[in-house]
Amino acid sequence: TRRALVPKRAPLRVFSSSQPQVKRRDGTVAVLSKTRGFLDYERNPEPYRPPAERLQDWEEINLQSPAAEREELPRQTARCMDCGTPFCQTNTGCPIHNLIPEFNSLVYEGRWHDAYLNLKSTNNFPEFTGRVCPAPCEGACVAGLIDSPVTIKNVEYAIIDKAFREGW
Repeated sequence: TRRALVPKRAPLRVFSSSQPQVKRRDGTVAVLSKTRGFLDYERNPEPYRPPAERLQDWEEINLQSPAAEREELPRQTARCMDCGTPFCQTNTGCPIHNLIPEFNSLVYEGRWHDAYLNLKSTNNFPEFTGRVCPAPCEGACVAGLIDSPVTIKNVEYAIIDKAFREGW
């Protein structure tokens, strides 16, 4: 008899209690998930330091915290929805064509070094562009059609900052 070839399914991923529990848009707390991330999590960009404080030094404009890298960035990258046509990386989005959905997925998975390699493959100066770029990618983000866009600029400079700290 002929048997149809059936592709093997990937094993089910069992979630353990060690996976982060995050607050969702509806107020519930659940394991971080990318499946409905753009619906479940609100945009939460990293805030700027007060202007009066920034006038006194040459430090970063954004308030940076290690907790944001551990907790908020994975939630923000889960909002990237793997859309069919990622306008964020086209001519209407990123002018240097960064592979934004890919580096968002890598940060979501905790693969920071791979995210850095991905970013560096299209961008010679991510340490500058992550800070001074006006982020047309966020204006082109498909999630922004129905809600707020993904915090792409925050993710980009978080990747390069981690790369510098780690010595990559």
